Amino acid sequence: MHYTHCPICEQASLKAFLKAKDHTVSQEEFTIVECNNCGFLFTQDVPDSNEIGKYYQSDNYISHSDTRKNLFFKIYNWVRNYTLKQKHSLIHALGTSQKTLLDVGSGTGYFPAYMKSQGWAVTALEPSDTARAVCEKQHQIIPKDPSEIYTLPNQSFEVITLWHVLEHVHDLNGYFKRFFELLNPGGYLIIAVPNPESQDAQTFGAEWAAWDVPRHLYHFTPGTMKRLAEKYYFEWKGTQPMWFDALYVSMLSKEIQQKTKWLGIVDGIHSNIHAMTKNSQTSSLIYVLRKPSS
Repeated sequence: MHYTHCPICEQASLKAFLKAKDHTVSQEEFTIVECNNCGFLFTQDVPDSNEIGKYYQSDNYISHSDTRKNLFFKIYNWVRNYTLKQKHSLIHALGTSQKTLLDVGSGTGYFPAYMKSQGWAVTALEPSDTARAVCEKQHQIIPKDPSEIYTLPNQSFEVITLWHVLEHVHDLNGYFKRFFELLNPGGYLIIAVPNPESQDAQTFGAEWAAWDVPRHLYHFTPGTMKRLAEKYYFEWKGTQPMWFDALYVSMLSKEIQQKTKWLGIVDGIHSNIHAMTKNSQTSSLIYVLRKPSS
């Protein structure tokens, strides 16, 4: 997929931003470009939706494999269980009138299973056959293929969630249009994505693990996310930090840089301190958007 125009503002003025390497699967190098008009960052010449699957074939891709093979992944799973409660608390605080939720990119199903246990009617979408099988076996939830997002009934959900998923979606504009159609008036769209303006992104540069090319097609800043939200008439309700992500991403980045992931904890802590003391943003952000009531 070669872009000649920005996916958000549709302007044709693009420039190279940096080159990043796929350290997870292929060892290929990809160029991230920047829109001169709106500042949106996105990966150029990515595999299309029919070819991208092979770039996810790794045991290290946790959201699909559900591995627990060493201490690092055991800690990851412990943090995931902790953050499930935080995500539920965030959604519960929105005070929606109905408990209907669409989770896009459910991975192995921990989040939809937790929300189901809290009384929510959950519809899950997941492209990976491996992840869908784990979800069904472990949680008795059968995710739908993501293509079904285009056939679900309009105004069916109070909340739509994407936890580190939007950066993987090829049809960015088509999905955003569908989010607006699928939400009830006053419903919420909750999106978590990496933040290339974070301190850890500045520290590691091209070796920042959250570039994750070519799987990450887009690299959202608060400014470009706001512009995308406004393009599809969503109200901006603010952001929430994801404190654990700085530690996780910094450890992966340190492993890329020096083959010693545990030293990355120091960089992750520094990134979080910077976010707290310099009024900056964390390594990943949760964006809360709302469909107008009328």
